[in-house]
Amino acid sequence: MRTATIALLLSGLLLAFSVAHAGQRQGGALQPIDAMVPSKYDFGLPAWTPRPLEPASNPTTPAKVELGRYLFYDTRLSRDGSKSCASCHEQARAFTDGLARSAGVTGDLTHRNAMSLANVAYFPVLTWSNPLLKHLEQQALVPLLGQEPVELGLAGMDEDVNRRLSEEPLYQRLFPKAFPEVRGQMSMATIVRALSAFERTIISVRSPYDRYRYEGDVGAVSDAVIRGEALFFSERAECHHCHNGLNFADTVLHERNRAGEIAFHNTGLYNLDGKGAYPADNSGIMEITGRPDDMGRFRAPSLRNVAVTAPYMHDGSIETLDGVLDHYAAGGRTIKTGAYAGVGHDNPLKSSFVPGFTLTVGERADLLAFLNALTDEQFLHDPRFSNPWLAAKDKHR
Repeated sequence: MRTATIALLLSGLLLAFSVAHAGQRQGGALQPIDAMVPSKYDFGLPAWTPRPLEPASNPTTPAKVELGRYLFYDTRLSRDGSKSCASCHEQARAFTDGLARSAGVTGDLTHRNAMSLANVAYFPVLTWSNPLLKHLEQQALVPLLGQEPVELGLAGMDEDVNRRLSEEPLYQRLFPKAFPEVRGQMSMATIVRALSAFERTIISVRSPYDRYRYEGDVGAVSDAVIRGEALFFSERAECHHCHNGLNFADTVLHERNRAGEIAFHNTGLYNLDGKGAYPADNSGIMEITGRPDDMGRFRAPSLRNVAVTAPYMHDGSIETLDGVLDHYAAGGRTIKTGAYAGVGHDNPLKSSFVPGFTLTVGERADLLAFLNALTDEQFLHDPRFSNPWLAAKDKHR
């Protein structure tokens, strides 16, 4: 495990602890992030959709969601005022950014591809390869305060951030509404709680496939989609083992599955030494666990809205869905030359769910049609998740 990774992990956990207790230190009444319970917030979900869980100490409320939405799009939450959470999580791209890796305020690149925030409320672990980041309130500290890489770059800037926000008249109204128990305190503690509340509302369950499969709308999809669905869930393609259920991912947590399920997989994307090695700066959960068998194991991402979230894989190294199908059809990617040369099919640590398969031209078209039917256009344009600063500006023109 890299020393830098250990340092970042430990600092993140300590920061999470200090943020959780910031309210008590400053005379407020915020409680530490605790057990997950079913949310009582009205998410506007269809009847078939289970309710997300949330920390009992940070219940989702309309006031927190409103505040969190403004903060999510606010560039004042970055060292130089150039970036916001939305810089790497764009609504039109299902809250990804279209880049293999994202640049922070200092130009540092993230180690991994920005994951979609769609349905993040339903995930019991929140990143590609850190099984210890389980709460949004904790994960938010990484882009805000992390130093390897620097993303938003706010480490050591608490007072400056509080000053910036306190000068905004809107926040003078929103913080007291969202956090009356601490008299509207503006702090990293309340910032991350409001951001987390908003992010829990970013739910996508209205794709054509949802309307067909869960709501009985037989006209919502084409025959090609139905054939592609059958192939996706077949034992020949094996896709469904890692991409199933509500999120088309095998990591999930909600009111009907409170124990939760967590899984990480090696898909044979690399095999640098013939023994299963991945690039040293991106070796999966092995960076956390230290176990050699965990080399190359990453969380399977949700396939919801997958057609708009390119590039793909944890490092954004596959540009198109066709390329992703090539990778899985081959049972692992072959890289013929260069520093990453190797035959992923022969990776000894690869999941048994990636044996490879053969597709006809028609079957490939059907499978792609199915994946495209997971795009929720309503979600991609839902005003509840859009930039409120733009709406406020238009209102006052």
